[in-house]
Amino acid sequence: MGENSKANGDQVQARRDKEEAEEKNNEGKELPLMALNHVSRLCRNVKESIDFYTKVLGFVLIERPPAFDFDGAWLFNYGVGIHLVQSKDEDRLPDTDHLDPMDNHISFQCEDMGAIEKRLKEFNIKYMKRTVEDDESGTAIDQLFFNDPDGFMIEICNCENLKLVPAGSLGQIKLPFDRHNPPVETRNGDDDHATN
Repeated sequence: MGENSKANGDQVQARRDKEEAEEKNNEGKELPLMALNHVSRLCRNVKESIDFYTKVLGFVLIERPPAFDFDGAWLFNYGVGIHLVQSKDEDRLPDTDHLDPMDNHISFQCEDMGAIEKRLKEFNIKYMKRTVEDDESGTAIDQLFFNDPDGFMIEICNCENLKLVPAGSLGQIKLPFDRHNPPVETRNGDDDHATN
């Protein structure tokens, strides 16, 4: 029994030593990434998708560089862009009636879940609502899942209730600050950074 305990202790120590060595090796090699820039979505109909993202989710249609000579649109808000591209093959698009929280989706953090639920009802958008509770911490997360017109699932949540805790010793969580936002041309033509 004593030898097994010593062997297990040696394995644990060896793993810790390896993690520390990897961490020291990665010091000073931080990637210059700042934030998520955009999510690209194929569309059955770019106009319908623009209407959805602007009217339901409050995105703003922005100009695209003229070099992009294919049918599509760029939208921006909340520090992230949505790039819409007209699909040439509808078989590449998901089923518009499928809602499964365990499937691929993008998620937006929200301050007022009730306001979003009301908006979904106003636009007659089918959604799934759930609350996930962690008995240990007493934290509850509210979630709304729904699809865009092309079947891509979107989640709205109040995930700010969750504390971000690194699961290992490698890496540091890097939170973006205002500098990741591109300059915004205001109505008077000045370049500025967006404010709330």
